[in-house]
Amino acid sequence: QVPVVESGGGLVQAGGSLRLSCATSGRTFSTIGWFRQAPGQERDFVAAFRRNGGHKYYTDSVKGRFTISRDGARNSMYLQMDSMKPEDTAVYYCAVGDRIILSQIRSRDAYDYWGQGTQVTVFS
Repeated sequence: QVPVVESGGGLVQAGGSLRLSCATSGRTFSTIGWFRQAPGQERDFVAAFRRNGGHKYYTDSVKGRFTISRDGARNSMYLQMDSMKPEDTAVYYCAVGDRIILSQIRSRDAYDYWGQGTQVTVFS
């Protein structure tokens, strides 16, 4: 089992920013994704990064506000969240996988390993 560890969650006022980090020790993966789950809701896709080509993908509700990036030297990746809204409140999960085809990149079932999640709360 490859440990995936998220950090950086917390409490932020609407309009503010947070940066989440995801570390995977000892391995690199072709695709890294972020998902989030609000209370009583499904775990939904937020963003993903594909190492091959450096392509980034976002769900529509975060485009222009969230930025996914990667630090290859540290096997870490980040989710910079700006202009945050109360509806961004959720537990955020980092997930990684190999051999994820593009059509499945938004599917949580396509990812192999998951972190424990980090709470993000946005208050107005």
